[in-house]
Amino acid sequence: MNICALEERSLSEYPGHVACTIYTDGCNFKCPYCNHKSIRDGEAKPVISEEDFFKFLDKAAEEKSLDSVVIKGGEPTLHKELPDLIRHIKGYYGFKVKICTNSSNITMIDEFLCEGMIDYIAMDIKAGHSGYAKLAGTEIDEGVIASIRGCLDLFEGKFEGLPLFPYEFRTTVVGGLHTDEDFREIGELIDGIKRYVLVPYKPCGEECAETKGLYTPSMEELLRYKEIIAPHVETVEIRV
Repeated sequence: MNICALEERSLSEYPGHVACTIYTDGCNFKCPYCNHKSIRDGEAKPVISEEDFFKFLDKAAEEKSLDSVVIKGGEPTLHKELPDLIRHIKGYYGFKVKICTNSSNITMIDEFLCEGMIDYIAMDIKAGHSGYAKLAGTEIDEGVIASIRGCLDLFEGKFEGLPLFPYEFRTTVVGGLHTDEDFREIGELIDGIKRYVLVPYKPCGEECAETKGLYTPSMEELLRYKEIIAPHVETVEIRV
């Protein structure tokens, strides 16, 4: 598994913890607003080997400078090696692990849940059913929507006996792409969940053909979307 970016220390990626963040390569989505397109498209070169990453964690554990690892992408759950990597991080170093995922691989997410393997998971909801292909930048089959619905059921405790851990469902709100209708459909999709987060899109780097016309939504837009979602969700947060 290629580690294509490493942020050695962050206080914001995993609130309440001091984390390093690694980015894995490749994604099954091609979101036009993605700020990590070279990683998304599998074009980024590895910045550190797993062996050297473990040496980095050895030092962090010895110095007690970190207490957690955040794994992002790309889409981390595309990599069959990911569960073993997490087991090593938790079992050998005792660090907490947070995963960020597009929710399309419920099989691996279920494995995380059944084994109590991770400590926090952030799951993207790109859009409602009719707008998913536009926001994901690729054709979306029913399997992806079924996976997202399955994740909603998993984390809302509809399968008894599974250990739960902190989680959030979230949407990166993209000015120029999202509409009120998207959030009406998202509300129907996530109806009944406890926690949902709206994250404003923030352009990174130069404008290209994919990002032309996209912008950071205003607080007025975010509050309107929050109002649309609020009847469906226990807690809605705007994270700026």
